[in-house]
Amino acid sequence: MAIVNEAVLKQKLKTIGGNVYILFGNDGYLKHTYAKKIGSACAEEDDIFNYQKFSGDCDLQDVYDAVLQFPMMSDKKFVLLTDYDFESAAKSDFEKLCTILAETPDSCVFVLLFDALQITAKKNTKLNKLVATAEKNNGIAACLDHRTLPELVKMLTNGATKRGCRFDSAAAKYLVETAGEDINTLKNELEKLCAYVNKGEITKQTVDLVCAKTVEASVYNLSKQIVECNLQNALKLLDELFFLKVEPIIILSTISGFYVDMYRAFLGKDRGLQSDTIASDFGYFGREFVIRNAIADAKRFDANKFNLSFEFLRAADKALKSFSSNPRIILEQLIVKLSYIVVKGEGLD
Repeated sequence: MAIVNEAVLKQKLKTIGGNVYILFGNDGYLKHTYAKKIGSACAEEDDIFNYQKFSGDCDLQDVYDAVLQFPMMSDKKFVLLTDYDFESAAKSDFEKLCTILAETPDSCVFVLLFDALQITAKKNTKLNKLVATAEKNNGIAACLDHRTLPELVKMLTNGATKRGCRFDSAAAKYLVETAGEDINTLKNELEKLCAYVNKGEITKQTVDLVCAKTVEASVYNLSKQIVECNLQNALKLLDELFFLKVEPIIILSTISGFYVDMYRAFLGKDRGLQSDTIASDFGYFGREFVIRNAIADAKRFDANKFNLSFEFLRAADKALKSFSSNPRIILEQLIVKLSYIVVKGEGLD
């Protein structure tokens, strides 16, 4: 069984024409883009005879009939099935799905797309069977996850150039770190940035001025201020997050994640490992920049400071889940205590 990535899928679409595709992964934009690209090579989307779509609650017999039906005044027809929950399906329905994959004729291209329904490839026996069945019928299974940071940076800088603007790689990287890895979001932010600079240069300052930050990015900045002992800015950012009605438990969870990143970086460097190795060992694929940033932030820490910090993070988590105290006070006190640990190396009661 071979599940390919975006680069391999893109190349295969140029050189060979499969007639069965299984598309899944965590990047909705890529999944829809490739499903549409595959479909448009067969028929126009408004061609009711040769371009048929089915949702996950359909009768698989209807899908099977559509796949076997000859195209009307065309060489190919296209059939798309989205979000069919094969993992929860009855055995007979799962076998029917396998039959569709196995018997899709050369006159049809069948795409099994998982959009809202998230599929995990690891140790997924049923998915393995679907993929193996598809492969026997000239099929391709592709996991379309978020692009890596260098790929996203290249997409943004090239996109800016096409629009007559200049987008420095460092500023493009900053946009990814603050707006997230979703391609749809990044393309929308790029349009806004190019319209704002009007064929000028896009800088980090422009990104801060024009682009919306994800909640994760905002809390990441809050965490940075804590580590840098800038209490005024940290409390100001906390105020903004409460104004945006971000759940306190989400704020705490993201701060805790920031500390976990730093601790992993600390352990890796303590063992003499390079940043890319640490990122690989802890599964930061495509997000190696998180570890590189964490290494810089963790320089202020030793094992004792981490132990104390995690102790206060656990206490804050317990307090928030008890609903007995004001969440804002809990988080404000936590920010002060964490900053005190960085400076003094000891806890603050």
